[in-house]
Amino acid sequence: MSSSPLLAQISRLMNEQIPFHRLIGLEVTRFASDISEVQFTWKPELIGNAPQGILHGGVTATALDMCGGLVAIASVVEGLPHDTPAAEVIQRISRCGTIDLRVDYVRPGRGDTFITTSHIIRSGNKVAVARMELHNQDNMLIAFGTGTYMVG
Repeated sequence: MSSSPLLAQISRLMNEQIPFHRLIGLEVTRFASDISEVQFTWKPELIGNAPQGILHGGVTATALDMCGGLVAIASVVEGLPHDTPAAEVIQRISRCGTIDLRVDYVRPGRGDTFITTSHIIRSGNKVAVARMELHNQDNMLIAFGTGTYMVG
């Protein structure tokens, strides 16, 4: 079984089937084990500081967490034998979840489009660790984080 169609299916699931992600407007734009990317567009419902009109810190943390989880899941899927049945792959990734998340807010969240990227630091049989960054459309760093994810 090729992992590329499965990764595409998981990406669609994350884009369309998680209500909170849809509410925020998160969209998976790249989903691979080397780097994953999530984007969203500014909208007034995402304001966390009304007088300054800046992004809510919880939205920032959610985008970072989702992107870190994606790269962790992708590393699990791509590390499985190619003949692993799809049902087994889905069962394995359904047990994935966030163990720990650290977010460092560098600048106020201002922009029109926000891009979150993630890279794997370590991926083991039970736990994966990812590094994530959130930039605006001008490539200004807004926040970064480290996430630890249960993957097995």
